[in-house]
Amino acid sequence: MTALIEIKGVRHAYPTAAGPLPVLDGLELSVEEGGFCAVVGPSGCGKSTLTRLIAGLMRPDEGEVWLHGERVRGPRSTVGMAFQNPVLLEWRSILKNVMLPLEIVPNGLKGEAAKDRARHLLSLVGLEGFEDKRPSELSGGMRQRASLCRALVHQPEVLILDEPFGALDAFTREDLWQTMHDLKAKEPFTGVLITHDLRESIFLGDQVVVLSGRPARTQYVMTIDRSAPANLEELYTAEAAERLTILRHQIEIAQGRVPEEVAS
Repeated sequence: MTALIEIKGVRHAYPTAAGPLPVLDGLELSVEEGGFCAVVGPSGCGKSTLTRLIAGLMRPDEGEVWLHGERVRGPRSTVGMAFQNPVLLEWRSILKNVMLPLEIVPNGLKGEAAKDRARHLLSLVGLEGFEDKRPSELSGGMRQRASLCRALVHQPEVLILDEPFGALDAFTREDLWQTMHDLKAKEPFTGVLITHDLRESIFLGDQVVVLSGRPARTQYVMTIDRSAPANLEELYTAEAAERLTILRHQIEIAQGRVPEEVAS
């Protein structure tokens, strides 16, 4: 497989009254086409900055971001994004919220074709029959399902998920993990997930990247075999426990709580 996303030596800092605040420091990352990369690390280490760079919403101070063999120099219509807050428009129905990107993306589907595409995605995430509801009439989990549909409606090459399940209760969150995994099997895309939940990272990702403390670099990469369909029961196996232990050690290193030579 070939790399669809390549991050090469990226450095970035934010201006502050006290001077530049370095956030990323020579970051290297590669995500294969069709892969799903989960990114974890300490709070404030630059995970969300990384997503903005991939989407072309900002440019790095140094280094390069490549998408499908092209250097990213601005916003890309081939990228879909979903966030912790679904940000659905209350004056639009769920169907019309999902269709919104098709009104913006050049050469997007129009008319009945756009409606059919939106309805198809809503049916895949269990929202068939809720097309005419307003966001306030849906639960938090249902709104997040609609947000995922909106991010995928224009069939992006890359789907960026910035902690989309973090504000949900544990049962709803796990249910959406399974939905997300099933959705990827039916709607092929290359995924980048930002999360603070290590269980989420090993369930959804075929690659888990641990970023160091700020300014972030790629500290550790775990590869997970996804040859078989995922099931939530996998999270309660000895293999999952071992993966979580390794990742917790790496997070402790990133937080500066454990010297690297001790945790390794």
